[in-house]
Amino acid sequence: MDVDVAVLGGGPGGYPAAIRAAQLGLSVALIEQGNLGGTCLNVGCIPTKALLQSAAVMDSVSRTDEFGISAKGEPDWPAVRAFEDRIVDKLVSGVTGLLKARKVDVIRGTAAIGPGPSVVVDGRTIAATDVVIATGSRPKLLPGVEVSEHVVTSDQALWYPSIPASAIVIGAGAVGLE
Repeated sequence: MDVDVAVLGGGPGGYPAAIRAAQLGLSVALIEQGNLGGTCLNVGCIPTKALLQSAAVMDSVSRTDEFGISAKGEPDWPAVRAFEDRIVDKLVSGVTGLLKARKVDVIRGTAAIGPGPSVVVDGRTIAATDVVIATGSRPKLLPGVEVSEHVVTSDQALWYPSIPASAIVIGAGAVGLE
């Protein structure tokens, strides 16, 4: 396969680059090993915003007496997680639709830069005039610390099976703060 532009990564850096290149009339292949939308859409900005919305509603319900309204509520963690999943799925579907509408070839797999320039995806070579590297990010653990029952990254925190009674957050980036 030959393309004008090969984009490595389907996150908030990669998919807009692929869409823009396609809008300019270039043939584009976007290579993604995970879910389209990257960290932001799948395990960062969007899921945390959904959880913050649920927390804000719970906070409002717990303070209804201040507003002269009597209401009670308890968090339903599986329902909160289902709300989060619906938001993420809707936005990933939107990204997928935008790429399809622009005729961007989405290739699932792990890529490596090859000679030429080219990109090798799981043994298949894609010749490209230009390559955009937008491979995103992953949580980084402190030296000597490993994921365990009581130590999780921001990724695992989003899939925690229940609401923890307490937590310590190390890191003040966008995901850590939220």
